[in-house]
Amino acid sequence: MTKEVDNRSELRDRFIAERGYWNPFWDGLLTLDPGFFESYLQFSTAPWRTGTLEPKIRELIYVAIDASVTHLFESGMRQHMRNALECGATKQEVMEVLELISALGIHSCIVGMPILLEESAKLDAEAGRLDAAAG
Repeated sequence: MTKEVDNRSELRDRFIAERGYWNPFWDGLLTLDPGFFESYLQFSTAPWRTGTLEPKIRELIYVAIDASVTHLFESGMRQHMRNALECGATKQEVMEVLELISALGIHSCIVGMPILLEESAKLDAEAGRLDAAAG
């Protein structure tokens, strides 16, 4: 076994030890760029090493991130829901996170509606000018 393969194995084992799980979607990143994976490992495990939030709450936060409309990471959502439930979260707590996160989608309407009204008014004004010019 080469040193690089040993390092990948060590990184995988560290991830499992610090995060408590492994998902096969990490295999590609670990294979292609172990250095980047190691940096991600150091970053992503900081809350587990030094944080004050209990594991259940951390997992619910991960669910919220993965379920948000700006991320929508289905396999991560699945993994962190499972982790949250294993850490003692109830189905109702996970559902509440999903309900809270669903409100982010309304932002599209809040931003989009004024633009729609503005563009619609411009189009109506242009049509009025065209009608006046034709008439």
